[in-house]
Amino acid sequence: MAKLAFTVEVEAPPDRVGVFFVPQRMPYWYGAEMEAHFTMLAGGADFTPGQKVEIRGNLRGREMSLTAVVGEYRMASVLEWQFQDRYGVRGMQRWEIAPRGDASTVRMRDEYELPGWLGRVVDRLLTRHAVAQRDRGYLARLKRLAEHR
Repeated sequence: MAKLAFTVEVEAPPDRVGVFFVPQRMPYWYGAEMEAHFTMLAGGADFTPGQKVEIRGNLRGREMSLTAVVGEYRMASVLEWQFQDRYGVRGMQRWEIAPRGDASTVRMRDEYELPGWLGRVVDRLLTRHAVAQRDRGYLARLKRLAEHR
């Protein structure tokens, strides 16, 4: 299982960063390269623990989709979900927003596992690097959006 962790300092208070951790705004920074669309399955319009979220989009002409189940959510503080995509990749992502004076520290954990022994080999050779680059891109985009006045 791959376990990645990243931190970004954002020159914006947690409440301004937290507004990007709602289903209506996450596609602006999470999955923007695939023009992600979030669909809340059975439940309200906002994240709540136990709620299922379907994330769909297109990446280089291929339809991508995954289903996530929210494990923990506190507005402007934490979002965690477990996910599985249609190729059998499963894992967990967690974001924590911590106050730092008038700014914030955002920590992201990304844990995932590709199916089968070949998946583990491919992950070590290729996927892990690509996922790390993608996650850093997500956080950089979030930082730009939250700091924009």
